[in-house]
Amino acid sequence: MSISDWQKSSYSGNASNCVEVAAPSGEAVLIRESEEPLVQVTAHPVVLMRFIRFVRAGAAGK
Repeated sequence: MSISDWQKSSYSGNASNCVEVAAPSGEAVLIRESEEPLVQVTAHPVVLMRFIRFVRAGAAGK
């Protein structure tokens, strides 16, 4: 996948304000909001998965 291959969640539908991700290498995942495409966060895939599990666990506890 090249850096230009941004993908958005299927939950976003046709909305313009959504989170998009790209994985130009196995060492990094890029995350951005579609309304601010120049602002990007880079995360290692393992760290990102830990964060997602943490968020899901918190949401399940409410």
